[in-house]
Amino acid sequence: MLFNKYYRKLYLYYVRYKIKQTAKTYSSFFVGGPTFVTKNTYLGNNVNFNGMRISGRGVVRIGDNFHSGSECVIMTEFHNYEGEAIPYDKTTIIKNVVIEDNVWFGIRIIVLPGVNIGEGAIIQAGSVVVNDIPKYAIAGGHPAKVFKYRDIEHYEKMKQFNKFH
Repeated sequence: MLFNKYYRKLYLYYVRYKIKQTAKTYSSFFVGGPTFVTKNTYLGNNVNFNGMRISGRGVVRIGDNFHSGSECVIMTEFHNYEGEAIPYDKTTIIKNVVIEDNVWFGIRIIVLPGVNIGEGAIIQAGSVVVNDIPKYAIAGGHPAKVFKYRDIEHYEKMKQFNKFH
């Protein structure tokens, strides 16, 4: 048990080091689980990963105060299925992903290429995000759909007083 505790701590230290070596920009961030970023990843301040895999050659911009559950995936590249072969050809299509400030992902979220997630949005556990999610939205499902919005007045009040987790 003690060995596992030290191994985990060492592993997370290594993951943090790799993120610093790989990400285009970063400020302060926390890593609580296996996390991989690309060289086209831009991280804001107070980013919290509890298990994230970012893949593809597109740009990923993650704003301030982002939190993720474990086993989340952000993709920026997909196969060209309308090309010269079936089911797809050798080319890929690259699309960027933008996640604005104060966004929270539940466990096992998948974000597909070209998606923008607005400030203050919450994405429910197990969701697949295929379209843009507006500011303050709470979305979930397959594909993720908005089913509620945050109390914007409360949100802005917490933001004004710098109440960030």
